[in-house]
Amino acid sequence: MRALTWQGRRNVSVETVPDPVIQQPTDAIVRITSTAICGSDLHLYELFGPFIDPGDVLGHEPMGEVVEIGSDVATLAVGDRIVVPFNIACGQCFMCRNGLQSQCETTQVREYGSGASLFGYTKLYGQVPGGQAEYLRVPLADHNSVRVGDELPDERYLFLSDILPTAWQGVEYASVPEGGTLVVMGLGPVGQFAARVGVHRGYRVLAVDPVVERREMAERHGIQSFDLTDTVVDELRDLTDGRGADAVVDAVGLEAHGNPGVKFAHDAIGLLPDAAARALMEKAGMDRLAALHASIDVVRRGGTVSLSGVYAGDADILPMKTMFDKQISLRMGQCNVKRWTDQLLPLVEDPSDPFGVMDLVTHTASLEEAPELYETFQKKADGCIKVVLRPGA
Repeated sequence: MRALTWQGRRNVSVETVPDPVIQQPTDAIVRITSTAICGSDLHLYELFGPFIDPGDVLGHEPMGEVVEIGSDVATLAVGDRIVVPFNIACGQCFMCRNGLQSQCETTQVREYGSGASLFGYTKLYGQVPGGQAEYLRVPLADHNSVRVGDELPDERYLFLSDILPTAWQGVEYASVPEGGTLVVMGLGPVGQFAARVGVHRGYRVLAVDPVVERREMAERHGIQSFDLTDTVVDELRDLTDGRGADAVVDAVGLEAHGNPGVKFAHDAIGLLPDAAARALMEKAGMDRLAALHASIDVVRRGGTVSLSGVYAGDADILPMKTMFDKQISLRMGQCNVKRWTDQLLPLVEDPSDPFGVMDLVTHTASLEEAPELYETFQKKADGCIKVVLRPGA
């Protein structure tokens, strides 16, 4: 089959690789009809090379048709149309039963002290071949699938794999009071959906992003947007009675703008041998924290900061005095996709499209075009906000 593979820093290519096969009786094989490039994929493209091997298949936002099932698969049949959540969970352990599928005790990657395995996401998360490919092996397929209907286009359902439940969880964790104000830092795909979820729940939503196309998209959905300037925190505080927002969702994460020293560290890691780079990344402060610091500044006293953006450093310095003094609650974590599926599925099928899932994709292309679109997305060029690949195109 053809698949998008990692070959080196800022170097991905579509190669012919072996077709996936049933390895366990609980597996299923899926023919991928749509698969998206996620902002988290850009971390692999830019930074996480020490934890990836050349030839690893990337991608964790796929959907498609079941073409083969193992002998123990009970709830799926050949021909079913499914979305594949990005975390791989058993559905039966203590963590899964408590809605923490991202911490599944069956698939935890204990070698690295990580949570549940993920599709297409480095040795830290199991080095499981990903979904930017023509076919995908889905382990524990009964749990790691969302069966959907045949009538609606893929875009209605595709984002249930990651970014929509990630945004929903981010807003859920933000604990915005009824009629309150939510600030969203970053209007990439997760930030777009987080802001729209906030509007759907009746909150006043203010959002910040330096890219004009992203701000314009958000404004189409009732969100008041702001450029990332030196005065934006003051502007937002002025708009919230001088006290700040009730809650903030940081949908940016480790690649925020700012801190050229950390950017230099990112670049330097790419020059180190893998063993040395892994050791440094596991112990260093690796994150540009501008978005997180702005979130802490703009949230009101007693408010909540919810992190949906991915952070990677184990020695990052947080403003603990400020956080303690302001009595800020901080919530975060990989999304527990299946925890939210039952709430989200009816909403993506709603004819009114309350989250605007049909107004997110800016670039649709064949799998063969993926390498150039990784570069376009990483550079935020050509108005690129969300890329969907069609492996069968």
